[in-house]
Amino acid sequence: MYPILIVEVLSKSTEAFDRGEKFADYQTCPTLQEYVLITQSQRKIECYRREPSGFWSKQSYKAEEEIEFRSVNYRCPIDDIYRKVPGLS
Repeated sequence: MYPILIVEVLSKSTEAFDRGEKFADYQTCPTLQEYVLITQSQRKIECYRREPSGFWSKQSYKAEEEIEFRSVNYRCPIDDIYRKVPGLS
């Protein structure tokens, strides 16, 4: 009801909607602090964060980097998220 973090796994059929109209709707949620998009075809995660100013910033993570979800005080190597997804570069 009052999310602070939303994570989406992108698919070819929904990616444009997830990045566009859906994200625009999510931005109107006053409690949302982070919106995360996980790519299926490569080790890449994008994290959009609401800054104290109200504007959204974007940080991208790739293989061998550590990802941070500030809203829930969680960090881990991005490779841990993809550990059971074979064949990704």
